[in-house]
Amino acid sequence: MKKSLIAAGVAALLTAPLMSGSLMAATLGVSVARFDDNGLTIMRNGMTSHVETLDGVDLQMEDAQDDVARQLDQINNFIASGVDAIIVNAVDTNATEAMSQAAASAGVPLVYVNRQPVNMDTLPEGQAFVASNEIESGTLAAFRMCQDLRAQGKSGGAKAYMLMGQLSNQAAVQRSKDFHDVIGMDMCNFITLIDEQTANWSRDEAQDLMTNWISSGEEFDAVFGNNDEMAIGAIQAMKAAGISMDDVVVGGVDATPDALVAMQAGEMDVTVFQDLAGQGAGSIDTALKLANGEEVDKTVFIPFKLVTPETVADFL
Repeated sequence: MKKSLIAAGVAALLTAPLMSGSLMAATLGVSVARFDDNGLTIMRNGMTSHVETLDGVDLQMEDAQDDVARQLDQINNFIASGVDAIIVNAVDTNATEAMSQAAASAGVPLVYVNRQPVNMDTLPEGQAFVASNEIESGTLAAFRMCQDLRAQGKSGGAKAYMLMGQLSNQAAVQRSKDFHDVIGMDMCNFITLIDEQTANWSRDEAQDLMTNWISSGEEFDAVFGNNDEMAIGAIQAMKAAGISMDDVVVGGVDATPDALVAMQAGEMDVTVFQDLAGQGAGSIDTALKLANGEEVDKTVFIPFKLVTPETVADFL
């Protein structure tokens, strides 16, 4: 209920200026990095649910299947089909300049959502970015994990592993940097990072990687996943190895439904609510404003919120 209220509030805030005038009919082309991602599914559902509340707005949504070339083709196809605006959840945040150039050359507004484009500082007119500030996400999770480890009496020394997302993705790079920054603080520098490797946002890859780490015999006290899917994969590996979840602090990011269930079960200690549905709705509203010739901020940030066992009920 709380999550729905947050998403609804964000959507209402973002749509207020749009609703003050006449709402234009529009067709929006949407290219999503991959459909088989739980977090991005929440974002997509936020888009489609929001569009159902708007008259005359149609979506053409495509799955880029984690393929940069496919995504650029989709953008060019949207332009050729005459869409009023394009929304992109980038496969590779380092490959967005060509997408921006294609849209700008055709005079079609473009909105990046969830994943920050590499050309953020030089976005052409008629382009914007809707997401959450990734400096908050990893920092909130890592600092709470540090506090939990201290509360367990491990301030004399603790060891951790980190599961990173796709290294072509700005969020993975920033969340990993956040973790390093936190364990570099005086309060948290008792934490030693044993190893960090990418599991590409995948639960299955994280489970395999965590299984390999466990087989090394190295003792550890914490696991930080750049997202909840990888954290859950690590939990599955630890449970399979007979490790008590009471002995390990596990953190992730996104507050997906599966992560909240894991937290209620006492398996996950920390996650961070990313209002993915709100991002989806916000990207729709921003695209419509641009298509309507309205001024918008280049960046629309929707705040992250820390989720712990004490507050998890507020996000169910």
